[in-house]
Parts: sequence; structure tokens; C-alpha cells
Amino acid sequence: MIDATAALARSITRSSSKQTYLTARLMVDKDMADDCFRAYAYFRWADDVVDVSSQSKEDRIAFISRQRVLIDRMYRNKRPHDLSPEEEMVTDLISHDKGKNSGLRSFIYNFLAVVEFDAHRKGRPINEDELTWYSSCLGKAVTDCIQYFIGHGHPYATTENRYLAATAAHITHMLRDMVEDTADGYINIPYEYLEAHDIVPEDIDSPPFRAWVRAQVEQAREYFREGKRYLDEVDVLRCKVAGYWYCARFEIILDSIEGDEYILRAEYSERHKRSAWLKMAWIAVSLSLRHVVRRMSFIRQCFHRSWEAIDNSSSDRAP
Repeated sequence: MIDATAALARSITRSSSKQTYLTARLMVDKDMADDCFRAYAYFRWADDVVDVSSQSKEDRIAFISRQRVLIDRMYRNKRPHDLSPEEEMVTDLISHDKGKNSGLRSFIYNFLAVVEFDAHRKGRPINEDELTWYSSCLGKAVTDCIQYFIGHGHPYATTENRYLAATAAHITHMLRDMVEDTADGYINIPYEYLEAHDIVPEDIDSPPFRAWVRAQVEQAREYFREGKRYLDEVDVLRCKVAGYWYCARFEIILDSIEGDEYILRAEYSERHKRSAWLKMAWIAVSLSLRHVVRRMSFIRQCFHRSWEAIDNSSSDRAP
């Protein structure tokens, strides 16, 4: 079964997100790649069930309740029976969890909370606090996932800007999908703003809507800047590259939104163009060079300190 869920997870990931597939292949710890595929593929499937397959709110809630019970039971070492192939992916994933309060557990429960929120929010307004929580929860899930699967066991710093890059990515993600999500019943702009400016979610070309989009873009830019400051201090090169790749994927969208003068559109194909992939390659090369230079500088500093200590020791022993 483990081989079957790994094959299914790789297939879902490859067809859904080439960047995620490439990141898992190249950057994730080799012995954890299959579980990384399972993590992505399971929630890709769960998200699609909630967003697309479920016919009613009752269906969505029943589905997510089943998933929560399944995950809770697995974390109590009670594997359920009569599971779908996709549910088998998450049971295999949890059975391989390497720690009681691991980054994987954080990822699973935070992402489950995000999908559960989607199951309830479809077709209703959303407020500013809910949107802030939504992006923060997703940012924590993604970051903890990356740091669990890449350089597992490394003592990553827990500074205030740790989750900001992934939070910025989700803010951008909601802008990117705004037109499609609105048509599907998911509102990504707070109702307080809509009421205050007497507009509806479909008024994407109105000045108040464009002003709100601009503010979101500026916030995402700021979060990306702070998030990259965190990434620049990360010692694990593979994690740094994966984080910068993740940022670049969404910064391309921000460039397009700014170029369109903050009028959102239904499709942003720029992230699939050859230029985007070339940018990813250049990011990997430039970060690798910077990483090597930084390590060499650190080694030189250590070498000089050692010699200074030897000199001082010799001086102390001199008659």
C-alpha cells in the first residue's frame, strides 16, 4: 500500500503543480520525498473535493469532518478501515511522522483548518479578521511543511518574520484567484470594505476595488521583503532556494497586477512561461553562489580567530 500511495501522490503532484513536483524532487531530503508528495497530493485532493466535487454545504462539512476524524485517529495510532486511495495517502504520511509535535503535524492541522474554513465560507461574506487568520494559518502550514521536509531536524530560527513569505504568497494567491473564486462563491475581500464603499465583489474595475487591491499588493510586497530577510539567514541552502522559488512564483503575479493597474483578471499565465522557469534557474544559481561566498567568509573568520588565539597563547607563554 505504501508504494501505491507514493505512486498516486507523485501522479497528483506532477499533474497539479510542476513547481511543487520539481521542488520535492530536487530540494526535499531524499528519504522524505515520497511523504512530501503525499502531503501535497492529499490536500490538493481534499481542496478539490471541497471546492469542486461537493454538491452542497452539508456534503462539504461531512467530508471535512470525516477527514478530521481520520487524522485524529491516526495520531492516536488507530488506523481506520474502508479508506479511499487518497485517504490512504495521509494515513501513510502520518505513520511516518518523525516527532510528537513536528512540523508535519503543524502543517496537517493548519492546512486542515484552512480547508475546513473553505467548506464553511462558500457563499457567504468574509470579514477582515477572518481573512487575516486565513492567510496566517496557511503561511504557518506551508513554512512548517518546507522546514520539516527540507533539512529535517535543523534548528530553524523562530523569529517574527518566519512565516511572512508564505503569508504573502497566500495574499497573492487570493488576488490571483479572485475572479474565479467570486464566480464559485468564495469571497476574498472583506465585507466591511464592500459596505463602506458601496460595491460588490464583481466590481473589480471600480476605483475603490482597485485601491483595495493595491493595498493588498503593497502588503504582500512588504511581507515578501521581510520573509526573504528570514530566508537569507537560513543555513540550509535547499530550504533557502525552495523558499525563494515559492516567493518568485507569486511575485510574478504581483508584477502582472501592478502592470494591469490593479484590475484583476481571470487568468495569469505568466507563471507558466519560459521566462518564469529561467528566473527560477537564476535564483538557484545566484543563491548557491551567495551561500558559498558566505560559508567561505565564515570559514576565513574562524581561521583568523584560531590563529589569533594561538598567537595570544604563545605570547602568554613567552618569557
